[in-house]
Amino acid sequence: MAVGKNKRISKGKKGGKKKAADPFAKKDWYDIKAPSVFDVRNVGKTLVTRTQGTKILGAKVPGYLWILLRLFQMFYWGMLASATSNWVAIVTAIASEGLKHRVFEISLADLQGDEDQAYRKIRLRAEDVQGRNVLTNFWGMNFTTDKLRSLVRKWQTLIEAHVDVKTTDNYTLRLFCIAFTKKRANQNKKTCYALSSQIRQIRRKMREIMTNMASTCDLKELVKKFIPESIGREIEKATSSIYPLQNVYIRKVKILKAPKFDLGKLMEVHGDYSEDVGTKLERPADEPVAEEAAEVIGA
Repeated sequence: MAVGKNKRISKGKKGGKKKAADPFAKKDWYDIKAPSVFDVRNVGKTLVTRTQGTKILGAKVPGYLWILLRLFQMFYWGMLASATSNWVAIVTAIASEGLKHRVFEISLADLQGDEDQAYRKIRLRAEDVQGRNVLTNFWGMNFTTDKLRSLVRKWQTLIEAHVDVKTTDNYTLRLFCIAFTKKRANQNKKTCYALSSQIRQIRRKMREIMTNMASTCDLKELVKKFIPESIGREIEKATSSIYPLQNVYIRKVKILKAPKFDLGKLMEVHGDYSEDVGTKLERPADEPVAEEAAEVIGA
């Protein structure tokens, strides 16, 4: 072998091992803020990858098209190109944008500080990011599986109903109600089965009460009704003449459609928004009043 011809003998393998970088070193932590209807406002933390210039979304881009897109990015920074199979979208990778519309599932026991409410799971969706705080809003509710299983027993009738309602602030929700029959007073019979006609009457009453109580208030007031189960108690009272019920709950809430994002309404939900209208001052009678054009507030 000629001297100096094989230069890679002493250098080892080409492309040595890369150092394992800590993935959490490139992430930031944000505090999750719950709406003011809950007792506990700080419910946890979430993380997101830190902002790093631009992000390229997509694949399979020819070389000449890549050059054109890079030129497009230089002149129109942050604008989007058509995102088809042969195109990419060029966007500015802002960390807070990756947090918006995240959904967090939290136990109501943690939100209220009450372990008796541990069977309810509340879904909160991130609506806005302010500093290191993620402002959330109500996005649904559900029961834990073990609670539902514990309610179902023999010798009784299970009755369910659901209805779509629209609140005064244009949220469209689907409410699911569950109830069980119970023995009448002084009943000796082992079973307490309801007739099909009674089940239809009870189901009709459920829909009426859920519609009336949900369509006459906004989402914030409706969540206040979910926490103490006031709708379930109202249904139990209204249907007692048809057949006595027990364990009446709104077991599930789904949000089907939400209105356009409004920062002012979100701040009202969080209790951090108050409109400053000023205070009235007494003017001395002898002081002349300067004639000025009235300024329209907010113009």
